[in-house]
Amino acid sequence: METRTHDLIIMGSGLAGLRAAVEAARVSGGKLDIAILAKTQLMRAHSVCAEGGTGAVMRPEEGDSLELHAWDTVKGSDFLADQDAVDLFVRSMPEEILQLDHWGIPWSRREDGLINQRPFGGHSFPRAVFAADKTGFFEMQALYDTLQKYAQVIRYDEWLATSLLVENGQYKGFTAIELGSGRFTSFRSKALIIATGGACRIYGFTTYSHTVTGDGMAMAYRAGLPLKDMEFVQFHPTGLVPSGILITEAARGEGGYLINNQGERFMSKYAEKMMELAPRDIVSRSAMIEIEAGRGFSDPRGLDYVHCDLRHLGAHRINERLPLIREVAIKFNGIDPIDNPIPVRPVAHYSMGGIHVNTEGATPIEGIWVAGEAACVSVHGANRLGTNSTAECLVWGKITGAKAALFAMQSKGMPELPMELARAEENRVMHELFARSGSESLYQIRQELRDIMDNNVGVFRTEQGLQQALVKVRELKARYQHAGLQDKGTVYNTDLITALELENMLDLSLSIVEGALVRQESRGGHARRDFPNRDDQNWLKHTLAYYTPQGPKLDYIPVRITNWNPVERKY
Repeated sequence: METRTHDLIIMGSGLAGLRAAVEAARVSGGKLDIAILAKTQLMRAHSVCAEGGTGAVMRPEEGDSLELHAWDTVKGSDFLADQDAVDLFVRSMPEEILQLDHWGIPWSRREDGLINQRPFGGHSFPRAVFAADKTGFFEMQALYDTLQKYAQVIRYDEWLATSLLVENGQYKGFTAIELGSGRFTSFRSKALIIATGGACRIYGFTTYSHTVTGDGMAMAYRAGLPLKDMEFVQFHPTGLVPSGILITEAARGEGGYLINNQGERFMSKYAEKMMELAPRDIVSRSAMIEIEAGRGFSDPRGLDYVHCDLRHLGAHRINERLPLIREVAIKFNGIDPIDNPIPVRPVAHYSMGGIHVNTEGATPIEGIWVAGEAACVSVHGANRLGTNSTAECLVWGKITGAKAALFAMQSKGMPELPMELARAEENRVMHELFARSGSESLYQIRQELRDIMDNNVGVFRTEQGLQQALVKVRELKARYQHAGLQDKGTVYNTDLITALELENMLDLSLSIVEGALVRQESRGGHARRDFPNRDDQNWLKHTLAYYTPQGPKLDYIPVRITNWNPVERKY
């Protein structure tokens, strides 16, 4: 087996991964051999799909403040966010916006030339810095361009990591497959940053790219790292029906309405003050209540919906501020939002949970850091505010890049690879999977997983539904052991990729369902119809899930409260 060695490896090439790579290269001043390994080509990470904006306090002279951003974030999180992490986050963000500006991002501007900002859900000040409605793409492009300055950063495009090599609680390296050749390789490094994104492709109706299958989370989980708060999945209020493509919150930030089949702006019943710009958990539940009450529009596929109406904004504003949304609506639905409303419904959008890390992004295993959606710091708690995800990627991309680079520079030697573990993984992936009988279909199992998660672990949850999901996911895990590969080749073997992704998705689904079943309250994105109230006395705590072959073992740690005690959320 071939072994490749680098001082620092970054797994994932989205916003967090690229920001970490730039910072590590800058901090090390050319002294470190740095590599980025990504399942996609470098500019094809899901971060390019972020649309509406990135949150930061840029206008203190006009009424915004760091304390206000922190309060909005903590309140939006339904008080599950760790408040010291939130404080670090809001203090770091203005500098990141200006840094991207210096790196050449084309931020949208006000008439006076200052960086523009628009309203976003749950924010009490227009705080979303944006580049039209293609913010993530332009942020990625600016980071990619900046990375070209650093010759010591090596790229591994289209490589899929399969396992972390951890021996006696110490990080040694990882294993990966080059997708273009099928070559199985072990990597070793002094330090690792996991920036592999979320896991929302475990749902069928989702905004996420097909590659977002929680690989980094699942590998860390099986290597002994705990996952935190996995039961908290965000459902964005406006997924395009039937594709699930994101209709950015900026559509409502620019003044769009949510309308039911009676022509009512129904959010007046649920969040009279903030209306369509209430936090996403509240707006998603409101839309589902309208649909379930028969006030939505019927869809033959069962994806009943409400309307996102932009017509009153006028052609000029839509073309200037929401050009991508117009393009998507026309291309995918044949609807021009200048003339007709857009069909939308709540859609799986973001993993608030992730790998358990401290405020520096460090895991309990020395030498491993995590940044972006793969991590749970926790800034988002039970419900993330829009614009805080791309912001989190930038902040902890920078922090982990610097910390991991300094660690690698101070490390005396390169760890010895545990070849027995590496060869066992090679045998599992390259021999056992190929040798399976194949009485089950990978694709049928994957579809059934997505169906049960859509139907039973969605916006609203009940004990009965979660129990059914638990039984089903366990059944699918057992059936997975009998799912073989039709393709026996090595070059871009999509059967093999699907098998490895599906294993990750099944493990993560179990952690979500188990955590949701045990948490007997409603908080943020976790809404239990049988326990409709938030229960701070018993459940103001983070869930930790530890991997066992039988399923997750759950534990709990307290939320770090430094400024604000929980109060009722009113919008």
